[in-house]
Amino acid sequence: MTNTDQLSILIPAFNEELNIERTLTELRQQFADAEIIVVDDGSTDDTASIASRMAGVTLVQHSHNTGYGSALKTAFRRSTRAVVAWYDADGQHRPEDLRAVVQPVLNGEKDAVIGVRGEESDVVTTRVPGKRLLKYCAQIVARAPVPDLNSGLRAFRAEVLKRYLHLLPQGFSASSTTTLILMRRGYRLGYAPIQTKARKGTSTVKIFRDGWRTLQIILRLFVLFDALNFFTALAAVQAIPSLVYGTIIALIRDQGFPVLASTFFISGLLTFFMGVVCDQIVALRKERFEH
Repeated sequence: MTNTDQLSILIPAFNEELNIERTLTELRQQFADAEIIVVDDGSTDDTASIASRMAGVTLVQHSHNTGYGSALKTAFRRSTRAVVAWYDADGQHRPEDLRAVVQPVLNGEKDAVIGVRGEESDVVTTRVPGKRLLKYCAQIVARAPVPDLNSGLRAFRAEVLKRYLHLLPQGFSASSTTTLILMRRGYRLGYAPIQTKARKGTSTVKIFRDGWRTLQIILRLFVLFDALNFFTALAAVQAIPSLVYGTIIALIRDQGFPVLASTFFISGLLTFFMGVVCDQIVALRKERFEH
C-alpha cells in the first residue's frame, strides 16, 4: 500500500478497554506511517490509559461523553494529513478492509469511499428494523440506492470533509449525514465491500433510547436535505383535506367556510412557507464553505 504517510486514522472511543489495545496494535503494524488519533470520549474505564501507552498514537480526551460525531470532529481538527479515515475502536473492523477503503482516496480516484458491510458481517438483530427504516428514508432523500448508510469505516479527502464539518451532529448520525452530503453534492463517492467482526463487551447502543434517536435522525435528514418537499408534504396533509371538507360543508349547509377547516388550511399554508424559509437556510448552511 502506498501513500500511507498522507493518511490520518480517526478513532472515537468510549469504554473500549477490552478492544482498544488490539485495535491500535493491528493498525500500527499495518499502517506504520499513518497518523493515528484516538479521542477518548469521557470513558469511565481504562480506555485512555491503554491508548496513552501505545507508541505512535495521539490521544485526545474529552472530560465527559459528548457523542460519536463530536469525538470525530475533535479528531479531525487534530489531524494533519490529506486523507482521513474513520475507524471504530470496538474491534469490529479489519485493517485489510481499511486498506481497501482508503486506497482509492489516496490515489486520487475518489473524494470519499464508504465500507459496505456484507451479509457475513456481524449484525445486532435488535437494531435491524430501525436501520432498515432509516435506510429507506435516506434513499428517499438521496433519490438513489444507498448501499450502507451508517458504516463506521469510511475515508475522505480532508478538504472535502472540512467543508461540511459544521453540519455534522454530535451523535451517531454523523455517518448517515456525511453519506447523504456526499451523494447530494455530487462528489466522487465509492464503495468497498467489508466484513465486520463480533465485538467484545457490551455495545453502548440501547434499543429504546436509540430507537427514539433514529426517529430524530430521520427527521433531521429530511429537514437538512429535502426541507421544501418535507414541509410541502406536511402542508398538503393539513391543507388539502381541510379545503375539501370546508368546501363540501359550505355548499351543503350554505353557512360559509367552517372555522375548523379554515384553521387547518391556514396552518397548512404556514407550514409550506416555513418549508420555503427552511430550505433557503439549509442551502446557505450547506454552501457555507464550498467556495
